[in-house]
Parts: sequence; structure tokens; C-alpha cells
Amino acid sequence: MGAHDEHDMGHTVAGWTGVAIAIAGSAVAGVAFAAGSAAAFWTGLAVAAAGAPAAWLLHLAGWGKATGPRPAGRRHWRTRDTAARAGHTDCLGCRLAGRTGVAAAPAPAPAPGPAARLSRR
Repeated sequence: MGAHDEHDMGHTVAGWTGVAIAIAGSAVAGVAFAAGSAAAFWTGLAVAAAGAPAAWLLHLAGWGKATGPRPAGRRHWRTRDTAARAGHTDCLGCRLAGRTGVAAAPAPAPAPGPAARLSRR
């Protein structure tokens, strides 16, 4: 438990993996810059840039989350997202992959009550 129990911070395997790869690449680039190694510097930048597609691919594989808060029972960061296969509505990453998502169906209109039926007569 943390200080944000009632708030979905969006922690996911996809997010943490992408950030870890980007931090590792930035660290390599920083050390290489200080050491004066151009090849290692560019390698570090390439590794840092690889964090974004890694997070995107993991998101598409179901290790990310849709936009907006999740239900309280599905907020653990290792919880797999079962809706990722079809795509998330309003998700740029899913749209870039050609997944459109399924929009929620509108609620059916309620049947007219007895008062509405009497007024038609």
C-alpha cells in the first residue's frame, strides 16, 4: 500500500520497462560523454530511444493500460490488460498499431412508463 491507494497512478510493466531502458541508455550515454567515447555515447542514446518502442510493444501485448483510471481491483502494476488485443478507445498507441478499440455501446432507452402510455391515448 502506498500514499495513493485511491488514485490510479498508471504503473504498468510496459511503463516501468520503457523507463528503465531509457534510464539505462541515458546512464551509458552520460558515462560515455564524460569518458570521451563517441561510439558508446551514440550507443547509449540509441538504447535510451529504444525505451519508447519497447513500452509500446509491451502495451500492445497487454502489459500496459487504457487511458483513464482502472477499477480498484486491477490497479496492481503486474495486472495484464485483457482489452489490449482489440485496442483501447482513444489510445494513440493502439491506433498507430491499427487497433481501433471497441467504443462502449450506448445504453438502451428505457421503455416508456404507464404515464407515457396514457398520454398517447
